[in-house]
Amino acid sequence: MFVIIGIVFIIGCVIAGFTMAGGRVGELFHASELISLGGMMIGTLIIMSPIKVLKGVISQSLGTLKGAPYSKADYEELMKCLYELFLMGRRGGMIALEEHVMNPEGSSLFKKYPKFHADHHAIEFLCDGLKPIVDGRIKPDQLEPLMDCTLHVMHEEHHAPVAVLNKVGDSMPAFGIVAAVLGIVITMGKIGGDTAKVGGSIAAALTGTFLGIFASYGIIGPIAMNCEFGGHAHLNYLKCIKACVISFANGMPPLVAVEVGRRTLEGDLRPSSAELETMLKTLK
Repeated sequence: MFVIIGIVFIIGCVIAGFTMAGGRVGELFHASELISLGGMMIGTLIIMSPIKVLKGVISQSLGTLKGAPYSKADYEELMKCLYELFLMGRRGGMIALEEHVMNPEGSSLFKKYPKFHADHHAIEFLCDGLKPIVDGRIKPDQLEPLMDCTLHVMHEEHHAPVAVLNKVGDSMPAFGIVAAVLGIVITMGKIGGDTAKVGGSIAAALTGTFLGIFASYGIIGPIAMNCEFGGHAHLNYLKCIKACVISFANGMPPLVAVEVGRRTLEGDLRPSSAELETMLKTLK
């Protein structure tokens, strides 16, 4: 929502300033310039991006419209889920977690927490972290490198679409110049004719430069940065899971293990220690 508000605000202010100076809105938008710029932008995206990355560009850009991916309530739900899971493992041994870890889609525990259950990456990350411990294949102190490898891969996968968006954004001013040059080529053929038509043709050519710079710094660049923040938020969510899982695997009580995860959170998302303890101890 805030992304839409920001874009509308930027465009509105630019148009308002232009019209206040005596300009007409139609003079800023010419179909030929828009087609040239749009074609170069889309073509560049297709050339530089594998299909997987291209899908990521689309999904992450659309994801910015939803706002922050996680709220304080989402983290509270996560901590409740992890606490119940760890409590189960504490009472019945790690083997008691097998049915939930091996079949997370059918887990009655995970289904109690819809936000977490719907997050495929988070569920997979949690279960992949616990499986080697449940199976007894590794020792608890060997778990952290495994989870770090998964986090690294997820970070790289998220960053690739952001890097592509930044590259396209950096290219837009140059594309604007290309569109302007094409307009000037057309204008040169009109020299010697009606002065008004020549002036109008030059103005149309210059809008290519304007639109390229505006798209770069006013639209694409900010969206890429918002995608970057979204990626950090998702990684922080996974890092919270990692901290809790590793602490529990190393023998910490469920409440303390979740407390470790709480301390990894940013201030606006982090419940207080007292809030966490009250929330967990009142779980039914």
